[in-house]
Amino acid sequence: MHRRSLLRRTALAGSGIGTLSLAGCLERLGFEEESAWSNPPLVQDRPDAVYLPASTEKMARLGTATGDEFGIALGYTIPHRFWLLAGESNQVDVQPSDSLHLMVTVWDRETELVVPATVRLELVQEGERATPVGSLWPMISQQMGFHYGDNVELSGDGTYTARVQVGPLDTDRTGAFGDRLDGTETLTVEFTHAREDVHDLGVEYIGTQRRGTQEALDLRTNDSMPSSRGQPLAELPGDHLGTAERDESGDARVGALVLDAERVGGSSERAYLAVTLRTPYNDVMLPFAGLSATVDSGGDGGGSERTGGDGDGGGTEPRESLTLTEAVDPTLGHHYGAESDVLSTGQSTADERETMITISVETPPQVARHDGYETAFRTFDDVRFRAQR
Repeated sequence: MHRRSLLRRTALAGSGIGTLSLAGCLERLGFEEESAWSNPPLVQDRPDAVYLPASTEKMARLGTATGDEFGIALGYTIPHRFWLLAGESNQVDVQPSDSLHLMVTVWDRETELVVPATVRLELVQEGERATPVGSLWPMISQQMGFHYGDNVELSGDGTYTARVQVGPLDTDRTGAFGDRLDGTETLTVEFTHAREDVHDLGVEYIGTQRRGTQEALDLRTNDSMPSSRGQPLAELPGDHLGTAERDESGDARVGALVLDAERVGGSSERAYLAVTLRTPYNDVMLPFAGLSATVDSGGDGGGSERTGGDGDGGGTEPRESLTLTEAVDPTLGHHYGAESDVLSTGQSTADERETMITISVETPPQVARHDGYETAFRTFDDVRFRAQR
């Protein structure tokens, strides 16, 4: 009898969450590693939205490290499936040789803002030659938020040193980040691996009546590391234009605001359009997407059009097309933005007609997804906001 089959039959079927350990008596009965790492149940008839998965794995911390500019936290859980996004969703299944699912969170040491950066990993066991793991996948999970991770094979129990190369950032840097976070640091975390510790983490099974419902598990917080939850939009500077309905935005929360470009290191003659792209429920940033915007203050959409984002700031045309660049800012956090002439103060038409801003998500967030996120954030309709500057 396989361990995973036994776990499925003993999971609670009510509306709560049941917890089972993968160690203890099951280990003493001699169940094989291959069956231990089989995939847990997958919700059937999943919505094209964020949903509550059938189960979730407990997590444990291995340690933290800080350098001159970056901080990292290293954690793990049992190996589990995830999905890569490359055209069609590509499921990555657990392999019998996988030892654990390793996770790295990266943040700016000064502001404690979680940031997307290039992350590479190598592991050294007790002075042996380094084993390169390579680049980790950028990922989102309902409880871990945005992080980097992969299922990793270790050579056995013992003491390891993780060498984590961080940087440079994979986004533009605005505001006070303009002259920071442009380098690379290697941070190390030493940890002890024991197979039974991974098994002891256990799996939490969610009641069958709740599986697949459009909600999310709570984002876990930890005093030893910052959270990837975005700052509430109401607390950000600028004129807030609102948040789009999720049925128009791939179930993501799309927010928009306009502020003076000078506040993010731009031209004093222009405005700055900032768009946030986040998960619902937990407000976790969704990086590595491609966004554009059309700004039209001409009422009927007529008139001349300019292409913006890096121009000279001299135009007064009522309509412009912008490429929104992914960026991190110590005040705005993670967002997609561009400078605008049409939105700048004083560029509104004389009769103060409202300016229409259309946001298009042309490339969905290119991040791997854990259960509950793999069907969301894939297809987006254009969303519209109105502004009066």
